[in-house]
Amino acid sequence: MRATIRAVLFDKDGTLFDFSATWRGAARRFLEMLAPGDPALQRRLGASVGFDADTGRFAPNSPLVAGAASEVAETLERLLPGRAAAALEAAANAAAEGIGLSTLTPATDDLPGLLDGLRARGLALGVATHDSEAAARAHLGAVGALDRFAFIAGYDSGHGLKPGPGMVLAFAEAVGVAPAEIVMVGDSAHDLGAARAAGAVAVGVLTGPAAPEDLAPLADAVLASIADLPAFLGVKVS
Repeated sequence: MRATIRAVLFDKDGTLFDFSATWRGAARRFLEMLAPGDPALQRRLGASVGFDADTGRFAPNSPLVAGAASEVAETLERLLPGRAAAALEAAANAAAEGIGLSTLTPATDDLPGLLDGLRARGLALGVATHDSEAAARAHLGAVGALDRFAFIAGYDSGHGLKPGPGMVLAFAEAVGVAPAEIVMVGDSAHDLGAARAAGAVAVGVLTGPAAPEDLAPLADAVLASIADLPAFLGVKVS
C-alpha cells in the first residue's frame, strides 16, 4: 500500500449489505406501488433503471445500484406522465427508509463485530452512499452498527455524488487523515472511481451485482466481501 491506512470508508448497499438480498423485494414493491395492477408497466419501469422485475436481477450499471434517488426519479418520470420527479424521489426515499430489519442482509455474519475489530486497531470508519443520509442512518441503526461510524454521507449530504471525490475528501477532513490514508470499499465502479479521484486506496467487493472483471480495472484489490477486509489490511479481528 502507498501509505499507512488510518481510515476506511464504506459504500453501504452491496458493501455493508448484500445488494440483491436486501433490495430485490423492495424494488419489486416500489414498482408495484408506482404501477399497481399493471405488470407490463412495472417491467418497463424496472428495465429503465436496470432491474428485471421477473428475475429480480440488477444490472451492474443500474442507477438503483450506483445512482442516487434523484437520478432514478428522473428516469422513471419519463415513463410516468403526470408524476413529477420530485415526488418520485420522495417516494423512493420513503421506501428506502422503510426497509425493515427482516429485509436488511449484512454482507458478513457479524457486522458490528467486524467494525469493532477495525476500530479497535485505531481505524476511523465512515459510510458514503447514494442512498439518503436518513435511510443510511436508519439501516445502520437497525443492525446495531450506527455508532461505529464517525462519518455518514448520503447523496443529499452536500458532498456531491460518486465517482466524484467529494464524499471521500469530506470523510478525510472529518476524521483528520490524508486521502492516501483511506481505503474506500465498494461494489461499483462509482465507488472505486471516487477513491481514485480522491487519491484513496480502492477496494472492490463482490456482494453487489458487479463481476470481478467490472471492478478490477479501477481496484487496487477485489475481495469476495468485507469479511476479507481485515486480512487485506493486516488487521486481526477476534
